[in-house]
Amino acid sequence: MSDLPLIQADRAVPPPATTTSTGGRRRRLRLLSRTDRVVITLMVLVPLLLVTGFVWLPAAATVLLSGTNWDGIGPLNEIEFVGARNYSDVVNIYPPFVPAIQHNLLWLATLFVVATPFGMFLAVLLDKELRGSRFYQTALYLPVVLSLALIGFVWQLLYSRDQGLINAVFGSSIDWYGDSNVNIWAVMVASGWRHVGYIMLLYLAGLKGVDPSLREAAAVDGASEGRTFFRVVFPVLRPINIIVLVVTVIESLRAFDLVWVVNKGRNGLELISALVTQNVVGEASRIGFGSALATIMLVVSLVFITIYLATVMRENRE
Repeated sequence: MSDLPLIQADRAVPPPATTTSTGGRRRRLRLLSRTDRVVITLMVLVPLLLVTGFVWLPAAATVLLSGTNWDGIGPLNEIEFVGARNYSDVVNIYPPFVPAIQHNLLWLATLFVVATPFGMFLAVLLDKELRGSRFYQTALYLPVVLSLALIGFVWQLLYSRDQGLINAVFGSSIDWYGDSNVNIWAVMVASGWRHVGYIMLLYLAGLKGVDPSLREAAAVDGASEGRTFFRVVFPVLRPINIIVLVVTVIESLRAFDLVWVVNKGRNGLELISALVTQNVVGEASRIGFGSALATIMLVVSLVFITIYLATVMRENRE
């Protein structure tokens, strides 16, 4: 009689689960209908095929063609592989390459040092829910939805030497787009005008996700508003800061539309992206040489993208 409660207790205890994770996945798949499985398969395959066809395959073809002297006209079976000669020619005997590197670095520095902090400043102001903040947010973000080519035409109304607003107001006759000494600064102002709105939106989204209790605790401790932002809020925005860094680098590298509209990337507006276009689809028609320039851009972009992905994956593991 004394053993009966023990026997019942043993019967009441369920056996340990021995189902593996694979068995669990199979059971979940059996719960899906055939239509669900088809939809899930298409949702995975279609983006994968699009990314492979429009991104990875062209990127791989660019890297391969960078080692050839193909002019884009002859048959593929007559392509001659020249190894790293195109890269050597780019660095040693291609005069526009060094100015293009300098202009890209200058573009990056201007966006990072001037436009990005100003966009963050505007985001902080709009986060305070000031009167008319919705209107200002829309007005500041409007340039982002415009293409850089269209922005070039818009700023032409300001920069025109004969009929531009700037020369009319100041009584000057500066050729803002034609003078090689000032046109790079003129187009960077136009590009920064668009970049500010993009950065503002990113930081505004990040600020809306900051826990209000952090600011309240800092205020209780007597911290000033500026000290609270840089010591409490800004560190919380670390993921946004990394995204902004990657976006700024990519924007500085792919700055093509604006300079191409102005003067096709010549006369003081040399950029790597413009040089790629001049050699690949321009009069030169040097596919191999242009692919070498594009590969250089790809490598630089991948460095920052890899840093971003590594940071995000490390944060997810933590």
